[in-house]
Amino acid sequence: MSRIVVTGATGNVGTSVVRLLSEDPEVDSVLGLARRIPDWSPPKTDWSAVDLSSQQADLEKEFAGADAVVHLAWAFQPTHDPAATWRTNVLGSIRVFEAVAAAGVPALVHASSVGAYSPGPKDEAVDESWPTHGWPDAAYCREKAYLERALDTFERDHAEVRVVRMRPAFLFKRESASEQRRIFGGRFLPGPLARPELMPFLPDIPGLRVQALHTDDAAKAYRLAVHCDLRGAFNLAAEPPVDAELLGEMLGVDRRVRLPRTAARSALAAAWGLHLLPASPHLFDAVLRLPLMDCTRARTELRWNPEHTANEVLEEFLKGLQQGAGASTEPLRGRKVG
Repeated sequence: MSRIVVTGATGNVGTSVVRLLSEDPEVDSVLGLARRIPDWSPPKTDWSAVDLSSQQADLEKEFAGADAVVHLAWAFQPTHDPAATWRTNVLGSIRVFEAVAAAGVPALVHASSVGAYSPGPKDEAVDESWPTHGWPDAAYCREKAYLERALDTFERDHAEVRVVRMRPAFLFKRESASEQRRIFGGRFLPGPLARPELMPFLPDIPGLRVQALHTDDAAKAYRLAVHCDLRGAFNLAAEPPVDAELLGEMLGVDRRVRLPRTAARSALAAAWGLHLLPASPHLFDAVLRLPLMDCTRARTELRWNPEHTANEVLEEFLKGLQQGAGASTEPLRGRKVG
């Protein structure tokens, strides 16, 4: 039996990880850390209000007696203030790493990302040995890449801690639809507008070919990592890769219009500069350069296989957008606009 601590336990990934661990007969108890304690009460789970950006947070106390810490906490906003996200994401994560060592926790499972990878190919998949220097102009990628270097040092200095780095593709589920609409599209973007019949054509932007994954499938990989003896990085993604052709088939939109990168970026930059859109053009630049990931190691060594295809993931998420879907935690609260 084991005690597992999960940071960022009320977000998109955290809720799925906590639910799976709370149902796992090999887990004795789960401690969920979040800035705001939710009304949600899964079995075997306790909550503690912790803000990782605060130097007053006593993480060593929270981690005492834990068999593993699953570190998921992450702030995507404010995108116009990269110093603020740096304090939470980078400095907060380093506090987590240091507390893991100080509390004598034997295992740390860290949420890295495809965003940590350096620019790479779109016509073939790369494995976990691909460089993780990110795209330096995008805060999200810069922070994820910096933490990869911080973990390199941590592993050198604390070889007694088993460190696992999960590098998932873009993660979606129905319950995350409202949160992700707020994070990337804006608080007042109407979800019901995400309807195929309202699209006269589908923009086809060169380089816009990415991978997706159902959040619950990612959570299964985290649960497997908690129980195994493996170390190192694992790519996580579903098939097939997502591009304009796949989206057109899925949405039933026959007409695709080639849209130059510069035109798409200029529109995004204008909306972001006017504070009309939270997603920055720098993240758009990064997405166009992200490599496709080879998930062979996760499948063969971790014995992980996603249950949902990328098509199924996006169909579920799209319905969630239209319905204003959410969950009973502060980050995932549902809200239908329009």
